Amino acid sequence: MSQTLEVTNVQIYPIKEPKGKLRAMARIVLADQLQLTGLRVYDGAKGLFVSYPNDPSYKGEDYRQIFHPVTGDLRAAIEKAVLDEYKLAETA
Repeated sequence: MSQTLEVTNVQIYPIKEPKGKLRAMARIVLADQLQLTGLRVYDGAKGLFVSYPNDPSYKGEDYRQIFHPVTGDLRAAIEKAVLDEYKLAETA
């Protein structure tokens, strides 16, 4: 059984005076049922992108994300919703 999760709420917390590539923090709600916090908006070499929170207790050489979308469709939907809301916040 496959169901599509819809991003039903996005909250953006812009960084007022960014010193690095981090531009904002974000919180989303999926299907009015699951809240995910700790997403970050970065300005990278190829433009803005959404990053997912990493496990701070993981001591490996790479990063281990606490959660992330499994499908490309959900990843694209989350990124679009977050970046659209970020752009609105920037123009406000």
